[in-house]
Amino acid sequence: MKSEFDYVIVGAGSAGCVLAARLSADSSKSVLLLEAGGWDRDPLIHIPLGWGMIFKERRHDWGYFCEPEDAVDGRAVECARGRVIGGSSSTNAMAWVHGNRADYNRWARYPGLEDWTADAIRPYMKRTETWQGGEDAWRGGSGPVGTQFCAYEDPMVEAFAEAGRDTGRGWTEDYNGENQEGFARLQMSISGGRRASAATAYLRPALKRPNLTVVTHALAERIEMTGARATGIRYRHRGAQRIARAGREVILAGGVINSPQLLMISGIGAPELLAAHGIETQVALPGVGQNLQDHPSIVLLYHRTEPGPFHRMMRYDRIVPDLVNAYTRGKGFSSDVPGGVTGFLRSSLATDVPDMQLLFTAAPLASWPWFNPLRKAFPDGFATRLVLTRPQGRGHVALKSADPAVAPAITQNWLATAQDRQVLREGIALARELGASPHMAPFVKAELSPGAAVQSAEEVEAHIRKTVITLHHPAGTCRMGAGSAGDNVVSAELKVHGVDGLRVVDASVMPDVPNGNINAAVLMIAERASEMILSESSSVRDRQGQEMSASG
Repeated sequence: MKSEFDYVIVGAGSAGCVLAARLSADSSKSVLLLEAGGWDRDPLIHIPLGWGMIFKERRHDWGYFCEPEDAVDGRAVECARGRVIGGSSSTNAMAWVHGNRADYNRWARYPGLEDWTADAIRPYMKRTETWQGGEDAWRGGSGPVGTQFCAYEDPMVEAFAEAGRDTGRGWTEDYNGENQEGFARLQMSISGGRRASAATAYLRPALKRPNLTVVTHALAERIEMTGARATGIRYRHRGAQRIARAGREVILAGGVINSPQLLMISGIGAPELLAAHGIETQVALPGVGQNLQDHPSIVLLYHRTEPGPFHRMMRYDRIVPDLVNAYTRGKGFSSDVPGGVTGFLRSSLATDVPDMQLLFTAAPLASWPWFNPLRKAFPDGFATRLVLTRPQGRGHVALKSADPAVAPAITQNWLATAQDRQVLREGIALARELGASPHMAPFVKAELSPGAAVQSAEEVEAHIRKTVITLHHPAGTCRMGAGSAGDNVVSAELKVHGVDGLRVVDASVMPDVPNGNINAAVLMIAERASEMILSESSSVRDRQGQEMSASG
């Protein structure tokens, strides 16, 4: 394999797949895409209902856990991150959310980010998708990712929607349109009955190009530097150490945990933290690994009065042929997930933007294929997940070792403020109100968690500490902003401050986390970054051509 390329991209997750596809569309540029995981050949990746088993077994995952924290009763909360072609877009729950317009206008108020307004990013968001409802001012109609309403059928889903309408908090027909706020039908990155990951949508159509090379099971070990310029990546592949040279740029798309880890191992970070691991500082950049944010969530569990469609379909003789049908034809029960309703809502502390999200799941979190009497059926139920979308707490990612194979320390610093705790308490109260609605009465046998005995503010808060988990939306550890002051790591063009030829393009560059599931926003960032990179390349080529003409 050749060792010199124009662009070397680290990480074939959501952003990496977009970058590889868009940059290799210029046939004059050579692109190398490195991925620590393998190819996305597991059928469960592509069957929407297979998501539950992928998550339960932590298939295709880095296996990360957060550091134990007193605020969560000393638990080491899991932090699943995709380690496979497509990254977390190949392992996530496929919820499709653009984010709130106020999110991006807030980004644009940070110094140096004036061009990241909601209006400025909208064309790139539209570019990512083909929306089932067709193109309009807000939605894309010809992008790579097929998106649709969740089509799961269960009378309980409509009952929950009616309960939401009765709260007086509004209903929005398209939360990815002009108005996000209110209850709504959930939208999914599913197309033709199969998961529309970044790998299937962006990367696979580009694989036939001779100027694109993809190497899997390649663990990036260090950014190669010549002075203040990034010139390549040292990586390990099949037991051997290799170096890929980048004639134009090295682009980190490893995600919120791995991108700052690789920067720090390469000597880019806070000098005192690098020195603690014997790493010589190449570029002092104290913001690397700081500003970690995520969406903490609480799950309310209910026992259902009678078994519903999910329970009936999970019988072995039904679910096995249905999984085959979903994989081969994109048809049947397994071609969707048991959801259907979400809500972007305000607590009493919210100002200009919702600070809570509700996600309704018309199935119990613990389920399995069954066939009595060979294997006992699971008790049927459902879940309402309450999500804090505007967390005040800020955590960090830090090295445990200079060895890139050693997982870094992930500290979330959840529940750090009274406001965060109050919003979660109010969210639980709202979720309970929905569960107690007359619309839900035919379906609710009992509240299993927290349980009817948990009522006082102190009891609810103790339950939050005991059960809070991540919604898997980390962001912010290579924050973009003007200069390297504070936590800023990259410029508005996503170039690493103080280093030539190096960008970061993934969720780590977000100044703060958007409202809702973030995969669409990551794709948008990568679409915009691709255009920036290609535009700069064209400008350089034009300038060189003019210089040659003048000299001639």
